[in-house]
Amino acid sequence: MHLSELLSQFTGNGALVFSVLIITGVILVNGWTDAPTAIATCISTRTITPRRAIALAAVMNFAGVFVMSKLGGKVIATITNIADFGNDAGAASLALNAALLSIVIWAVAAWFFGIPTSESHALVASLSGAALALGRNADSISKTEWAKVIFGLLLSTFLGFFLGLFTSKLVSVCIKNTDRTKTDRIFHHLQNFSAAFMAFMHGAQDGQKFIGVFLLAVSLANGDASTDTFSPPVWLIVYCSAVMAIGTSVGGMRIIKSMGIDMVRLQKYQGFSADFAGALSLLIATLTGLPVSTTHTKTTAIMGVGAAKRLSSVDWKIVKEMLLTWALTFPGCGFLGYLITVLFLR
Repeated sequence: MHLSELLSQFTGNGALVFSVLIITGVILVNGWTDAPTAIATCISTRTITPRRAIALAAVMNFAGVFVMSKLGGKVIATITNIADFGNDAGAASLALNAALLSIVIWAVAAWFFGIPTSESHALVASLSGAALALGRNADSISKTEWAKVIFGLLLSTFLGFFLGLFTSKLVSVCIKNTDRTKTDRIFHHLQNFSAAFMAFMHGAQDGQKFIGVFLLAVSLANGDASTDTFSPPVWLIVYCSAVMAIGTSVGGMRIIKSMGIDMVRLQKYQGFSADFAGALSLLIATLTGLPVSTTHTKTTAIMGVGAAKRLSSVDWKIVKEMLLTWALTFPGCGFLGYLITVLFLR
């Protein structure tokens, strides 16, 4: 779909306009609640200024979506197949918009308290709740795709933590007898690379998910309930990356403070270790088509890096708040998706 074609369809199609606005809102919210996790450590270690970090994130988000979608877009397929909304395109469009609105409500509430959330898990839960609200039975929820989500959740937890722990331990051994000023200079440059890698993988994961939902929303708003294969146009990748960057610049510092400063104080080599471990975990998940949370993966990587030094260096109160939010995301967003869909259908 060309951009001009989409814009020409706005006239007389209120459902399409509403769908585009609500998915834009979701991407914006992802930018200020989820995207900041990718660049939190490089800002907290003062390797890069917030403005440059946001610019870096925007460019690498675009690159991540573009490259990974051209390699097959497995994550897009997983998200769009998570629930069957049936053959009534009108009702399905309302349900999808209700699910997206529930994500915005949930994410903004968590952001207010400075707690990073997983829009990936919120998306899966709200889509499932919305499908059930349409009167569909449990068979409309894909058990295969849900299994990928749960497996991805467990995989990202263990990979993030232990890769962070291992990378930090390995780096600390390598620089043990090296002058700290010299190593700081080295890891200043290395963290620029690892932060770019992390932002690239955030685009590859989250960018794919919301681009897939964007295209699905447009199809449903145009009365097409049968579309199940999507090839994202370049303009949409640029649009998604730009909206994410705006969201990060507007509200990202609250999340950056929680993750990069409050949870554990990081030195430059530790920031590099956390970024590299988180990005590597996301790469493995993306290549295997597992939709995982950037926030979840990066947070566990930071926890692993902190634990490599000593367990007491991690502020476990902050960790507890994050874990509680993640635990509540599935039932909370599922219920919101169900409730708002019922209200929309009245």
